[in-house]
Amino acid sequence: MPDIQRATQIKILGITVTNHLSISEYVRDVTCKCGQSLYAIKVLRSHGMCVDALKDIYRAVVLAKLLYASPAWWGFATTTDKQRIEAFVRRGGRLGLYGSSEPIPTQLAEDADERLFESIKYSEHHVLQKLLPVHNSHSYSIRSRRQNFILATKTDDRNFVTRQLFTNIY
Repeated sequence: MPDIQRATQIKILGITVTNHLSISEYVRDVTCKCGQSLYAIKVLRSHGMCVDALKDIYRAVVLAKLLYASPAWWGFATTTDKQRIEAFVRRGGRLGLYGSSEPIPTQLAEDADERLFESIKYSEHHVLQKLLPVHNSHSYSIRSRRQNFILATKTDDRNFVTRQLFTNIY
């Protein structure tokens, strides 16, 4: 069809995904925008705002923007993408806005994944509930598991549900 153009990327709820299922461009764009926010925080600091308020702004604006909808795209992020995000957070740490004892972005993303999975697992009215596999119906129990779903033999760690089903399975 000559009138239809092929798209190489699509923006879904603010997350840019390419036709190769890459989010590298999104990570580049969001770190650039967060850099602008970081500059604004520096300006606030130069005007005398207290450090605690600046830390709160950093968490509310920069970290929230960096990890927005992370359960949806974290599995598609390459190691380079994750390193770029962590390097940006370290930059905030060097400015005294984020402590070295606070969780790194990978831990924050895993926590967000865990919270979402728990809400899906325990709420029968959750819109993502139908994506979960069926429950195991066997009566034996060799060891306790994090969840009681039938596991697929073929896994794709980019998929949120599969990633959560196989997390801490050992």
